Amino acid sequence: MNPATTRRGLLRPLAFFALLAFLCTQPVGSRTPGAKAAPAADIADPLLQAMLQELERSKSQLKMENMLTPYYIEYRVAEVDEYAAEAVFGALRQERRLRLRVLRAVVRVGDYKQDSYFGQGQGFAEVIPLDNDPLAIRHQLWWVTDRAYKAAIEALTAKQAMLKQFKVDQPVDDFARAPSLESIGPLARLDVDAKRWRSALETATALFRQDAEVQSLEAALRFTAVNRYLVSSEGTVIRRGQCLYQLSLNGSTQASDGMLLERSPYYLVGSEKELPAPEKFAADTAKMLETLRKLREAPLIEEEYRGPVLMAADAANDVFAGLVGPNVVGRKPAPGKSSRTTGSYATSYKSRVLPEFLSVVDDPTFVNFNGRSLVGGYEVDDEGVKATRVSVVENGELINYLLGRQPIRDFPGSNGHGRASPGGFPLPSLGVLIVRSSQTASREELKAKMLDICRKRDLPYGYLVETLGPQLSPRLLYRVWAKDGREELVRGGVFQEFDTRELRNDLIAVGNDPEVSNRPGGIPATVIAPSILFGELEVKRADTTKEKLPDYPPPAFTAPRERKP
Repeated sequence: MNPATTRRGLLRPLAFFALLAFLCTQPVGSRTPGAKAAPAADIADPLLQAMLQELERSKSQLKMENMLTPYYIEYRVAEVDEYAAEAVFGALRQERRLRLRVLRAVVRVGDYKQDSYFGQGQGFAEVIPLDNDPLAIRHQLWWVTDRAYKAAIEALTAKQAMLKQFKVDQPVDDFARAPSLESIGPLARLDVDAKRWRSALETATALFRQDAEVQSLEAALRFTAVNRYLVSSEGTVIRRGQCLYQLSLNGSTQASDGMLLERSPYYLVGSEKELPAPEKFAADTAKMLETLRKLREAPLIEEEYRGPVLMAADAANDVFAGLVGPNVVGRKPAPGKSSRTTGSYATSYKSRVLPEFLSVVDDPTFVNFNGRSLVGGYEVDDEGVKATRVSVVENGELINYLLGRQPIRDFPGSNGHGRASPGGFPLPSLGVLIVRSSQTASREELKAKMLDICRKRDLPYGYLVETLGPQLSPRLLYRVWAKDGREELVRGGVFQEFDTRELRNDLIAVGNDPEVSNRPGGIPATVIAPSILFGELEVKRADTTKEKLPDYPPPAFTAPRERKP
């Protein structure tokens, strides 16, 4: 499969709240520079108007006798329209269309320095009416706001009691101030030819008939339009929409020794026209099945290898997403913890975390790269802060973190990276993470460099990783023979140790082939990275425990002819 369509598993049917956790939005576009957004009061949007009206009422009337008055109130609503379908072995297994609106109401008492945003004080989520009945919507907003206010008062009391147990040398505010922002974007709408895509899933998965040893072949799609609303007592009013289109495959087989082998490529784009046509999707499925056959017949790797490893851009994207992405977000540590933030880079501020020739930026305002839409792009984050380009690593040194409105030590303000899934609460998250190098080489030059290292160390071969699977384990792994550069597909390899230390100390060269990886999840993000060469990594054979092969063959692909008397 094209490396641009990286691996992920088939989207299984999800329970209601798991579905909400998956969905997330960013805007599909931005206004023309200098253009002025229409005032919220002039927008004929019944949902937005109901939210604004109830917010004004809550600001003036929400107070309990002898209790603190709220200093901040916000309503966030995600309106979701989703079409999803799955097929297996040429037959439709599931199809559904879902529409819902989910609200999260947050009330903060106290002040920006110390407030109630703790435990149950983080607000309440509720599904609200789809019908544009203003009274029904406002009644539910009122009810959830009342609960959130009472929970906030209790949370602040519990928080203050807990903080008495700790001595804080450098207190950090609980909530960062931000200017009010008004941005009313167009609504996203989902218009899908369901019959066409059902047929595409069925046709692709019917190709299992080409290989009797294929144990599973599934295809799924999830097309989603989400419109996000945010209004707050600070005066912020946001409406923005986005469509996401995901198409995925999942196939598995077993080698003769019982080793389970899987492939799960996927596409995730912001426009339906970027998806492969049904014919191309079927061709990609056939190619995936051929790869499974080759994996089944491939030899096992040697017991142990220590030497150079070249990773294609597809695999490199997973490396940076897994080892850099989670560690450059600035999340406030638990009370009593002295670190600046969480993760492997918690104490690495102004220290070298990557080779000196590498830099990393996160730029959510970047919405297109080489004709590919970037699903991690957005104009305004989920806390009403304008998205900004942030340089997190310069010449190998960590100089910044991605931040929302929850400050951390030395970083008192947001840089527009507070994002949330529908119904969830905002956390600092990736937008569009871009890896750049001051020294680049072509893929062939990196391969030649790897083989030169092998010859100098008297190694018969090096390793090339095309794709990675769960926990950064190789899925498509090749021996590259030092003598003639021949590539041989092998199976059963895992890395002995592979973490941020190897990325900092053993990465020696970078390619000139940056590739887009749109990544699904509760908060969609994009990573753009080139191929990378490690001077030394340890690859070993995976656990030799194998699953038992099926005890009898699958049904015949064609029904037997009826016998004549």
